[in-house]
Amino acid sequence: MKFVFAAAAAVAVTGMAGAAWAQRDPAYEAAREAGQVGEQPDGYLGIVGNATPELRALVNSINIKRKAAYTRGASNGATVEQFAFVSGCNLIAKTRQGEKYKGPDGSWKTRGAGAPERDPRCV
Repeated sequence: MKFVFAAAAAVAVTGMAGAAWAQRDPAYEAAREAGQVGEQPDGYLGIVGNATPELRALVNSINIKRKAAYTRGASNGATVEQFAFVSGCNLIAKTRQGEKYKGPDGSWKTRGAGAPERDPRCV
């Protein structure tokens, strides 16, 4: 199991990071800066608080693209869910100060100057 996570991590770091940051269009960036969306441990973007139809459409669109990338990236015995989890670990680690992310306890957190709280299985 550890090998699967390590293999998925290597692919996630090299393959998913570019795709995730390329998603930072103006609406996405504005929603992140406003604390309306945040990264989740499962690798998908989540809505923090109330959602407008526009925000829900934006998050759904990004998550559909992420699922497609995770499906393409899952290999070497890793499932799509394992690949998505490792990507979630990496995306949370790459959040900027002031951005939202879901902590291991399931609550929304705001990234401070230090490292974000991540699931202990994150490598």
